[in-house]
Amino acid sequence: MKKIVLSIIGTVFLILTSCESLDVPPLNIIKDQDLFTNEVGLKTYMANVYRNLPIEDYYYRNGNGFGRDWQQFQNLGGICGEMLGPYWGNTQENGFGYWGYDWIRNINHFIQTMPDIAKGSVPESVMNHYLGEAYFCRAFIYFALVKRYGGVPLVKTVQNYPEQSLEELQVPRDKEIDCWKFIGEDLDQAIRLMGENSERSRANRYTAMAMKSRVMLFAGTIAKYGTINFVEGEARDRGFVGIPTSEAQGFFQQAYDAAKGVEGHRSLYKKKFSDSYDDKIANYVEMFLDTDSPENLLTREYSLSSNTAHSWDATLTCRYMTADGLSRAYPNYELMRLFDGGNIKVVDDSGYPIRFEQRGEIRDGVEPRLRAIVYFPDDELRGLTFDIQRGIYDTFDRTAAEEVATNVNDRKGLEMASGTHITYSKDPGLRVIGLCGVNTSPDGDNTRSGFYMRKYIDYNKPKDDCGLYRSTTHWIAIRYGEVLLNRAEAAFELGMKDDAMACINQLRERAGAKPVDPDAFGKDFDFNETNFNDDSNGLEIIRNERRKELAFENHYWWDIRRWRIADKIMDNTIFNALYPYYIYDEKKYIFLDEEQAYTGNRFTFNKRFYYEGLPGGELNKNPNLYPNNPNH
Repeated sequence: MKKIVLSIIGTVFLILTSCESLDVPPLNIIKDQDLFTNEVGLKTYMANVYRNLPIEDYYYRNGNGFGRDWQQFQNLGGICGEMLGPYWGNTQENGFGYWGYDWIRNINHFIQTMPDIAKGSVPESVMNHYLGEAYFCRAFIYFALVKRYGGVPLVKTVQNYPEQSLEELQVPRDKEIDCWKFIGEDLDQAIRLMGENSERSRANRYTAMAMKSRVMLFAGTIAKYGTINFVEGEARDRGFVGIPTSEAQGFFQQAYDAAKGVEGHRSLYKKKFSDSYDDKIANYVEMFLDTDSPENLLTREYSLSSNTAHSWDATLTCRYMTADGLSRAYPNYELMRLFDGGNIKVVDDSGYPIRFEQRGEIRDGVEPRLRAIVYFPDDELRGLTFDIQRGIYDTFDRTAAEEVATNVNDRKGLEMASGTHITYSKDPGLRVIGLCGVNTSPDGDNTRSGFYMRKYIDYNKPKDDCGLYRSTTHWIAIRYGEVLLNRAEAAFELGMKDDAMACINQLRERAGAKPVDPDAFGKDFDFNETNFNDDSNGLEIIRNERRKELAFENHYWWDIRRWRIADKIMDNTIFNALYPYYIYDEKKYIFLDEEQAYTGNRFTFNKRFYYEGLPGGELNKNPNLYPNNPNH
């Protein structure tokens, strides 16, 4: 009986366990005729592949992989400081051993087998589209591997045991540059084969173009900036990690061409757009909730009936506004400063805190896009108010700098509380910290930054339905906003500054932000002098626009790695918060810009983690994967 090996590693594992586990009915005899001779079967096969794509969505969790876990706050935004929470800091190796060769094997089987079986039973256009989807999905998986490990084994055909020897099955690593080129070739095949339309949770020609713009941009920046911060080692010497700088422009050109190809076939979401400030906020909020958005190129769907619902609504706002779960991730105030009006003025020219009649006054003049992704103090959700507050001062007469320099427990006249139920000693009608916090303990449920997450929060969902595994909002894996950013960055790297600026201004216009300053945009980028958080030159403007537009969508972690700036941004760093306080004798509010509450978390990044170590278990099973990446 023919024995099918599900993956390189699966082969070795089976050999080392028992022969009985190999004695299974061969899929290509029993099921292929049923699956590949009709569109229902083709769709079923590919649906299973899509279900297992390494999309970094609500379920991404460091350490546990792409699995079902209620703690959806443990994601990529948390390990790089884009979000703040009780468990963040000291980033370690975050590949969680992802090794998708089982699904590569299934896709290879489909590519090799389906055309011959489906021919004559399925229309050629339908057959080609599904074949294109297979190439797209294989490229998607390889991208997940290569962006973590650099060069990996390129397995392009199904491996079978015992027809092939153990030595044949223990495939060595390919060079990193060859892996990137292979992914590009798979996406070219997908573009050639697929049609222009598909279900929103499946790929089509323009999805593949968008994905290619992402992949080729990643490769281009690795080629250009990968020589700046790297660790020496045999893997680098042999080309398993690193790309020659001479390849950068070619990759950037491919990224630009792919992004340009999507133009006219997708558009930015403007369903509720008008000249009104409030409508711009609503437009941006709805973009992440509207399943029919013209911006979406690939989404992942969830439902209660299929047991795939997630817990975003239950774990991104405090228990006061939900039915279950605990809030653990909060917007980073450093990120908010990048938005128009986000660097909120809270002290006067003499350094004294400005007094506010209401906490919500700090929202005035803030970019609509920021209002759409972050809940500010005094915002409302489900009929409840974010009464965010850290404490009550009897009186206040000091500068902000003097107060922030004093330990919060030693501050004069400040009353704090250990829980949201506690009222002010001088006025039982006032809550000391409000029902929404600020956080009061290392594992507390309230905000650590002074704000709450709004992106992807379903404000239409009743509080009683906001429990664990009760949310069904789709996740947007690829959208046109990212394609414009990919195009802008590639264009700038190619010297096409006018095209790059036009792309950025499209996004800013939709966001309600000011257009780009042409003078600043024309200035060149200097890696050694940049502060990575200003708009002093064109490339930094593009990178910061990317941070703002794609905030909390699991892009920033990979961006700072491919730009080779993660070790500079996360250099024993503690990120700040903006906390409201009430002054009792003035009946006014002040805000203090200070370190986040109840955490000693520091964010750090070692240069060796630009490439993660190959999974130890795979190295044990396949010695041809050596040498491991530098310092792993």
